[in-house]
Amino acid sequence: MKLHELSSASGSRDTRKRVGRGIGSGMGKTATRGHKGQNARSGGGVRPGFEGGQNPLYRRLPKRGFNNRFRTEYAVINVEDLNKFAAGTEVTPEVLLESGIVKNPKDGIKILGNGEITVQLNVKASKFSQSAVEKIQAAGGKTEVI
Repeated sequence: MKLHELSSASGSRDTRKRVGRGIGSGMGKTATRGHKGQNARSGGGVRPGFEGGQNPLYRRLPKRGFNNRFRTEYAVINVEDLNKFAAGTEVTPEVLLESGIVKNPKDGIKILGNGEITVQLNVKASKFSQSAVEKIQAAGGKTEVI
């Protein structure tokens, strides 16, 4: 068997319904839309979430709190994740992105103090937790806020 000889199992795929292609197709004239009415018209139909005039779900549910659109979101990593670097390395957001530790840097990178660090590193990031600073410095490294 070769790739070009593969085919799907019979009955697993339906042929597309071609509407409005003449009377002989059985789906001509009104093209399966019925006669008149809102859904028979071009551009007809109701908007998403419309419940026939009933108060829609998004209006029935209570709304609470405030979501700040302008908040700064940080990509967080722990000090234990920094152990993969060699001693004396300067760890910057670009280096973290290249190594795959951070997938999306968002508005900056914050280093948290979960785990232990054993290598001496010079770490540059947007923010550090107090415990992260203490652990990095205890390992002989330096921290710098950029």
